[in-house]
Amino acid sequence: MASADFLLNYLPIVVFFGIAIVLGLGFLIAPAIIAPSDPDPEKLSTYECGFNAFDDARMKFDVQFYIVAILFIIVDLDVAFLFPWAVTLFNPELGATRDFQIFAFWSMFVFIAVFVIGFLYEWKKGALEWR
Repeated sequence: MASADFLLNYLPIVVFFGIAIVLGLGFLIAPAIIAPSDPDPEKLSTYECGFNAFDDARMKFDVQFYIVAILFIIVDLDVAFLFPWAVTLFNPELGATRDFQIFAFWSMFVFIAVFVIGFLYEWKKGALEWR
């Protein structure tokens, strides 16, 4: 009987796996049933990196897409730095002293200030405007 009690502890995991499998299969099968299957030529055309494909590799093109992509990566990295900083700063169990917390707060303030200044500069220069 102890074996049955032991296996009942794993029942929620089995239920979640079952739900995940049903949802996964549903998300794979539903588009085949619901989605339209007659795309227009514009939908089938090659589109990459913010502009249509072209023949000559030396042709001039606008770098707007790349600037926005780089700005996205910078914002993503900024957020990636904020999470561990917030956890270590506001969690007293990690042993951070009061002096360290003050230093960490102001260093992140400087980091975000530099980020905001750069972002405002890019905004003022029109890097975020699609032409």
